[in-house]
Amino acid sequence: AREKLLDAILAVAPRRAVYLGWSLGGQLAVELASRCPQRIAGVVTLCSNPQFTGGLGWPGMDTEEFTGFRAAYAADAVSALRRFDSLQVRGAAQARPLLRQLQASRRGAAGPEIVPGLGWLAKLNQRKCLPRLRMPQLHLLAEHDGLVPAALASALTDLLRETPAARVQVLAGASHLAPLDSAAGIARQTHDFLADTGLLHAGVSQDAGLDKKDVAASFSRAAATYDSVARLQRDVGKRLLTGLDDPPGAAFVVLDLGCGTGSFRPELRRHYPDASYIGLDLALGMLQYARAHAADDSLWLAADAEALPLATHSVDLVFSSLAIQWCYRPEQLFAELSRVLRPGGRCVFSTLGPDTLHELRGAWAAVDKHQHVNRFLSADDLLGAAGNIPGMELGLQTERRCMHYQRVGELLAELKALGAHNINPGRPAGLTSRKTLQGMLLAYESWRVDGVLPASYEVIFGELKKL
Repeated sequence: AREKLLDAILAVAPRRAVYLGWSLGGQLAVELASRCPQRIAGVVTLCSNPQFTGGLGWPGMDTEEFTGFRAAYAADAVSALRRFDSLQVRGAAQARPLLRQLQASRRGAAGPEIVPGLGWLAKLNQRKCLPRLRMPQLHLLAEHDGLVPAALASALTDLLRETPAARVQVLAGASHLAPLDSAAGIARQTHDFLADTGLLHAGVSQDAGLDKKDVAASFSRAAATYDSVARLQRDVGKRLLTGLDDPPGAAFVVLDLGCGTGSFRPELRRHYPDASYIGLDLALGMLQYARAHAADDSLWLAADAEALPLATHSVDLVFSSLAIQWCYRPEQLFAELSRVLRPGGRCVFSTLGPDTLHELRGAWAAVDKHQHVNRFLSADDLLGAAGNIPGMELGLQTERRCMHYQRVGELLAELKALGAHNINPGRPAGLTSRKTLQGMLLAYESWRVDGVLPASYEVIFGELKKL
């Protein structure tokens, strides 16, 4: 079962990534690193022991106590899980509120799904393989962990003393539930680790030659001007919102994927008043703008849609308007959406097709051979990718939208203000010559009708359902 789980993780993960795991998840991250080191850029473990049960001088949970817990779980899962919860919050500064938060976040009653994990905790011993890992490692331990002894810090430091790429840190005041009671400390330590090891920006994927860092930087610069020129984006988003035909309150967690300035957050909040809202975008500048203009408890995440930092089966609805056109690995994107969506969940999205701005592309093609207009995937590309993801059903509808301008310069200025101007690596280096620019403007004039210049958009509306 463990091998199947590891295979399933690698099947949907990026080709190379940093893996962070909490508790047993930390051991699984180490297993992946040991098994497929070429896929693992770095490992971060949190409140995790390479040998969970102690013995022969190694600090860990008492073997007899753990054996007793496994037997108790088999006899009465509900009571045993309640006891386990109390161990997880032991040592926390505010144990009671933390316990309530933990139990409120759990969906469903205790069942047999935990049994394989208990078996792995009993058997896994990574004390030999851990020092052999060559990739950077960060092991974060909690000062007041009720399951992983404090003495592990010195034992782990000694174990890794000849592994220069490894570091061990203790989170002051944290319990075993450090992700809940010490999130800021975890973020700070992880950020510093990634920065020090050169991994902070290494995970941003580059697909079809498109550098996601360029995409993020372009939209970050446009955050302050985006809403003032986002006419098409508003219209398409409103059209997409009409597809939310489920009853208000039907979703518990809503992910606004590629949220930009957060312009659709109010409508999503109104439609799902009791849901948790997560705004996720690749561009940090957009998120900073969105957070500054949102007076509620919305959660904002800077991340790539093809590597979502969200738990499996944690989202009910994904709303994404004119964002996924920057994802050139649709199979990876849909695999991530399949992973985070709960059974019965869905993703409603809009994106742009390859016929977008064909007038501008044709005008540039008349004067040089460079790539001046962003390229986007077709509906067939999306359908083919979704067909390779088991348990997912995709429906698409294509519409043509046309914007009108008096001058080509108005269109170019609007694209720049949106952050959506040419960011392909095939764009010409340096400034375009005056002669070339004038030639393009003249070529575009052939499209003028009734005194205005058209700019066409191929808009694809989709609904991805998890069966």
